[in-house]
Amino acid sequence: MDAQVIAVAVGATHAFTKPLQASIRLIAGEGVEGDAHRGVTVKHRSRVAVDPTQPNLRQVHLIHAELFEELAPKGFTVGPGHLGENVTTRGVDLLGLPEGTHLAVGGAVIAVTGLRNPCAQIDGLAPGLMAALLDRAPDGGIIRKSGVMGIVLEGGVIRPGDPIAVTLPPPPHRRLERV
Repeated sequence: MDAQVIAVAVGATHAFTKPLQASIRLIAGEGVEGDAHRGVTVKHRSRVAVDPTQPNLRQVHLIHAELFEELAPKGFTVGPGHLGENVTTRGVDLLGLPEGTHLAVGGAVIAVTGLRNPCAQIDGLAPGLMAALLDRAPDGGIIRKSGVMGIVLEGGVIRPGDPIAVTLPPPPHRRLERV
């Protein structure tokens, strides 16, 4: 299957889940129109408390729908928008992308900045879900499965069914870290 958008969501408040939409508009350098995390500087509340002037590397949150299928046998019913993502994808290994990968999605281009770090609020959706979104690599490092974050390079409209074109940055590739 080719990479594509499964669902899009936007949340005007800092609520955990985001309502699904027929389309979302991305604004270059800012994020998703109408979303609480839109802005040039960081909007994530815990990061604002530390330094409200730091750049917003979390303008757009993307999650792969394959994660929901991985969680289902563990007893978790999770779907698009439930984990606060703006774009739900299928057919692209988001977690395996290197930093700086460009995703051409609908009429927009997103640069992947890093991994989303799951927070304790996730257990409010379902007890134990946060632990299910974390794993250990063979070297003992933490694997974060709750999607990737990005910045908007080119604005445009994104809709379910839109194809996703992946352009890797030039080597050497840098592994995604949490942002």
